[in-house]
Order: sequence, then structure tokens, then C-alpha cells
Amino acid sequence: MSTLVIITHPEMNKSIVNRMWKEALIEADIDVVDLYEIYSDSKLDVSEEQQRLLKYDKVIFQFPFYWYSSPPLLKQYLDEVFLFNYAYGPKGTKLKDKSFGLAVTVGSPKSDYTAKGFNKFNMDELLTPFEATFHYVGAQYIGYFAQFGTVNHATESELREGTKRYIEFVNRQYER
Repeated sequence: MSTLVIITHPEMNKSIVNRMWKEALIEADIDVVDLYEIYSDSKLDVSEEQQRLLKYDKVIFQFPFYWYSSPPLLKQYLDEVFLFNYAYGPKGTKLKDKSFGLAVTVGSPKSDYTAKGFNKFNMDELLTPFEATFHYVGAQYIGYFAQFGTVNHATESELREGTKRYIEFVNRQYER
């Protein structure tokens, strides 16, 4: 199964965890595309991105969890690349049967993401719009990997262990 990880972090140079993950992905010989690196002007090459998606069976979107969602370039990517008659509609079957997953870095501890925690919702609930999007285009949602406590909460060893588990998540095979 061919795998692509699409990274959307607007300040990669400031992110310890996303940089660790990116380096580990490259070291593990997993294909990686950094959208903010390629499209610093936020002008996506839609045709190029659509063609890129066709080459892979599994795509993971990696991003920091901002305001209960993704950075703006990922939303723009989904809006502009997952088009009518490409991703959905009468002729829109290009993403059907592909597998999509998420990898998110979260500054707060996991305890904040519970019904009784600070944020009042868990990650499954907060990531539902992505799951719904993948379902809408006929793709399989394979879930998410989250590293919590990335801002002043996780230790170096926890981050290394999280990176190892992330690579295992990316490499996991899924039944359709």
C-alpha cells in the first residue's frame, strides 16, 4: 500500500513535534509533502494535487490542532482539491476506496479533551468533520493519531515514544 503524508503546519520551524515527525517519516522512507513549504503564497496547483492523490492508496493529513480544526491551508486544500466530478458527484470517484487518516499535534494535555475537561469534547467528536468529508467522497477513514501535551506538557522521552507510535500508525495496514 503506497502512503503519502501531507503536512500543513504554517510555522514548521517553531514546531518541535511536527519537525520530529517529518524527519521520522523521511527516515522511514514515507512520501511527505509539506503544503506550506510548496505553497507559501497559498495558491494551490489543484491539478498537481489531484494527480498526486491518485498515486497513493493511503493519505495522512498531519497538522497542529488550531481552534478545534486544522490550519487554513488544509481547509483550502480540501475545498479546492476535493472537487465536484473529481472527489464527488456523478463522475467524482477518484478518491473512492482510498484510505485517509489524520495526525494531529495538540498543545494541551489529553485530559482537556473529555466531556468533563476544559474543552468539553473529545478528539473523536472534534475531528468528525474530517471523517464526514472522507466518507462523503467514498473513502475509508482510518482514524487519527494524536500527540497531546506538545506545549510544555510532554517530556522528551514521551515525544520520542509518540513519534515511534506515529510511524507505526502511518505504516499500519487497513482492511477495506
